[in-house]
Amino acid sequence: MSTRRMADKAEIERFLHELGHRFHRAGRVYLVGGTTLVLEGLRTESLDIDIVWRVDPQHDSEFVRVVRELIGDLCLNVEEASPEHFIPLPAGHFDRCQFVGRYGNLDVFHFDVYSTALSKIARGTDEDLSDVLQLLGKGYLVWEKLEDLFNEILPEYATKSLKRNPEVFQSHFSILRQLWEQR
Repeated sequence: MSTRRMADKAEIERFLHELGHRFHRAGRVYLVGGTTLVLEGLRTESLDIDIVWRVDPQHDSEFVRVVRELIGDLCLNVEEASPEHFIPLPAGHFDRCQFVGRYGNLDVFHFDVYSTALSKIARGTDEDLSDVLQLLGKGYLVWEKLEDLFNEILPEYATKSLKRNPEVFQSHFSILRQLWEQR
């Protein structure tokens, strides 16, 4: 049984402060999925702190070492998780990343919430669809833009991975549409 605890807002902020304190190089960290939802107050906790990072390639192993140390020192689950593991990223995704703050030499952003939402729709669990409805309901997403980006990536969806099934993706999106219209 894991002794690692769920990550609430205070734990995520502690992790970011420690990461900025221990990793002395410039870079960017993107918060993904439930991590964004917790930090924005839309959920109380997340199983993992999901991140994507961009540092100079020569410092990548140092970054990974620091994160691994923090996992042990803070007893948290930290995962490398990008929406691009689930979906083709829509055009302009980096332009839609929202700045969170500067921690040491690291600039921290929320990964594009539209890409995050589309990856959650692709997975299609009840919790994922609930998260997307939260983002829509609180104004982090606009339905028409979400639908446009869904239609943009759908043609590429089946060609990027053997696991990706466009019919299932469309079905999950239809379920979300029904839930959104019933609100």
